[in-house]
Amino acid sequence: MCREPARCLRQGTALLLFLLAFGPAWAADAVPEGPSLFGIPVDFILFALTLLGVALLHHYTLQVALTGLATITFYKLLFTGFKFGTGIAGLLIHLQHEWVMLSNLLGLLLGFALLARHFEDSRVPEALPRYLPNGWPGGFVLLVMIFVLSSFLDNIAAALIGGTIARIVFRHRLHIGYLAAIVAASNAGGSGSVVGDTTTTMMWIDGVSPLDVTHAYVAAVVALVLCGIPAALQQQRHSPIVAHTGESAHIDWARVVIVAFILLAAIVTNVTVNVVFPEISDRFPFLGVAVWVALLLATPLRKPQWNLLPDAFKGSIFLLSLVLCASMMPVEKLPAASWQTAMGLGFVSAVFDNIPLTALALTQGGYDWGFLAYAVGFGGSMIWFGSSAGVALANMFPEAKSAGRWLLHGWHVTLGYVVGFFALLVVLGWQPHAKHKAEVIDPTGPARLAASHTTSGPLPRLTARSVAAD
Repeated sequence: MCREPARCLRQGTALLLFLLAFGPAWAADAVPEGPSLFGIPVDFILFALTLLGVALLHHYTLQVALTGLATITFYKLLFTGFKFGTGIAGLLIHLQHEWVMLSNLLGLLLGFALLARHFEDSRVPEALPRYLPNGWPGGFVLLVMIFVLSSFLDNIAAALIGGTIARIVFRHRLHIGYLAAIVAASNAGGSGSVVGDTTTTMMWIDGVSPLDVTHAYVAAVVALVLCGIPAALQQQRHSPIVAHTGESAHIDWARVVIVAFILLAAIVTNVTVNVVFPEISDRFPFLGVAVWVALLLATPLRKPQWNLLPDAFKGSIFLLSLVLCASMMPVEKLPAASWQTAMGLGFVSAVFDNIPLTALALTQGGYDWGFLAYAVGFGGSMIWFGSSAGVALANMFPEAKSAGRWLLHGWHVTLGYVVGFFALLVVLGWQPHAKHKAEVIDPTGPARLAASHTTSGPLPRLTARSVAAD
């Protein structure tokens, strides 16, 4: 329970007002299928109340998330239905549509919790202080390292590795502002690389050129500096970096090999499934399974700390509950593509899964993909549950599970996001790309479109392939 009710109430109320203020931005164009309050669908209000409960009762986040999920599911069963139908049948189809993403996320969260302990037990983090500068520059250099790692690793892995190193060099005492910066660095690093973040990989698979997202690094670097330096100063005042004393750590190279093997398995699987065979990417949780196969194959060499799994599982169920809640929100359409819309999507990504937002933007087309990649990638850093990296890191550091404290002490992340976005706008300007997939008019006429529209969800995207199949 919150120890300072008045302070938590202020923070929670501020969070709720933030969500309701941005609610119309992503709900205004949604098809109204149920009751609304002040123009905001009740679905969004229920989700906002769930997040408010998480902010106020951060010692009971799992119970709050599960209660919110049950409430939203019951509401949609009674009043609005789901994207793919109504009633129990619509719910089952929705779960069938989401199960691969949820399973992948569960596998990664649990697997990387064990991977992070392998890395910590390898004693590599104990050897790193000799390569990090003393004082606050050491904290900033560590954030830069996380940024670089995330450009070719999964941002969850980069955040967990960075958190593991930080826990050693800062003697297990991390400031929440610095934890927010670790998440921001991991999300920023992947924003300009099509292999560094799920959203940019989605763009690549959908036909966007890898070169069309690289300029996101202009904004990402500015954001890293603006949030990284204040965070390093916060951390130095809270718990200074451990100075190198000259002794050398005895590194367990077998565990280093295990960590490299697991990460390599994840990278190879990600590239193979999403790039070489994208048609099967939504049929099975290949990525999560690959991490666990690698873990089990490496068990004879070094046994994982299996006793970490119960706590990691509870944290993972919390995340999956929020992600599933977000997937049920009626976000069928986005406003017209513009830099203002892209910037707004960054704020939306702080509380909603950025994967469906990216999918909607790809369907809509007309965005500058570098802007969008930065917005949906970095935007989730502004609240701890806004990205998978944030939730994974909060599993390691439970004190981070307070949206109010994250917003208060991680103020520099929001500042970095806004200034980085405008820096990109000033330096390169908004250069929207033409739709990378041609659409054709359905020859069967408007009757079919109307029938589609009245069932559930947005209008189908019609391509030459779909028309030919008809």
